[in-house]
Amino acid sequence: MTATANISATKGTNAPSHTLFVCKTCATTWQDGKRVGESGGQKLLKQLQNLSQDWHLKNYFPIQEVECMSACSHSCVVAFAGSGKLTYLFGDLPIDNSASAILECASQYYAKPDGLLPWSERPEPLKKGILARIPSLPQ
Repeated sequence: MTATANISATKGTNAPSHTLFVCKTCATTWQDGKRVGESGGQKLLKQLQNLSQDWHLKNYFPIQEVECMSACSHSCVVAFAGSGKLTYLFGDLPIDNSASAILECASQYYAKPDGLLPWSERPEPLKKGILARIPSLPQ
């Protein structure tokens, strides 16, 4: 059975039941209180958006940009959230060469009923960078 065999939407709605959050403020250069140039988070977001065009879960696991996830000392930061699943917050992700690992790990997360991502099964960039594993809300 492939991961796409379990594709479903949130109960009673057409909204996806999973989201990949990407902090677009991470690794920002500031000068006189203003952003200068493109942030590392914006670069990572663009890479994820480009790679996800051919991702088998693109319609079921949308990528949502977030202004800030308050993990500034651990940029770049992403989070996986799913209905009835653990939520994961990953940081210290390299701007280059982590987008494919993030989508691979998101696919693993999607396939797990509880969202549990054992350390040994995660792609390398997401083994070291875990900042939080948040329990799911009771259903």
